[in-house]
Amino acid sequence: MSDQAPEPEDLRALGDRIDALRRQEQPPAKSSVPTSGEVAIRFATELVSAVIVGAAIGWGLDWLFGTRPFLTIALFLLGAAAGIRNVIVASREINRRIAAAEDKEP
Repeated sequence: MSDQAPEPEDLRALGDRIDALRRQEQPPAKSSVPTSGEVAIRFATELVSAVIVGAAIGWGLDWLFGTRPFLTIALFLLGAAAGIRNVIVASREINRRIAAAEDKEP
């Protein structure tokens, strides 16, 4: 091995070559416009997860306090309302993404 340190210009050139190779290996950027399948999965996930979490918390509180099925039903309905709200928020976000993508295209 040599006792000489590499030159800064050589290191910059090597770094530039590595960056160029990494850019070539990266997959192409994904389109910002979601497909209909992605939208359906997102909406279903938002709605179902909120309902399940609400019902599970209600069931747990019912078990803890012995008030079956009052809290399960109440928090199930609250979870359904939260899920619907989440779907509305997600739809607004998706509409913004679609509008932004349409503005970018000539």
